[in-house]
Amino acid sequence: MQLSITGHHVEITDALRSYVEEKIQRIERHFDHVTNVHVVLRVEKLQQKAEATLHVSGGDIYADDTQEDMYAAIDGLIPKLDRQVLKHKEKLHQRSRGHGRPDHAEANQ
Repeated sequence: MQLSITGHHVEITDALRSYVEEKIQRIERHFDHVTNVHVVLRVEKLQQKAEATLHVSGGDIYADDTQEDMYAAIDGLIPKLDRQVLKHKEKLHQRSRGHGRPDHAEANQ
């Protein structure tokens, strides 16, 4: 998995970089087909915003979170990504089993 972190109006320190890497590992535990992750950390007036785009097999997943603290924004972002990754994984699993396709249900009758 390739991880890139970008900062808009914020300097990406080693502490921020290692914190994001540590949190992204949680997503990789649930779904190992994540090829590329792009995280953007930005400051908008008094709000800290963390957003991420995951490139996975079958599409892209995007989530963002805004808090008053950057670490809290990252903490809020990860569960959103995690839920979407698990949902994407379940969809892939159902497709591979043939569920959810109307033509497959008709063929069994």
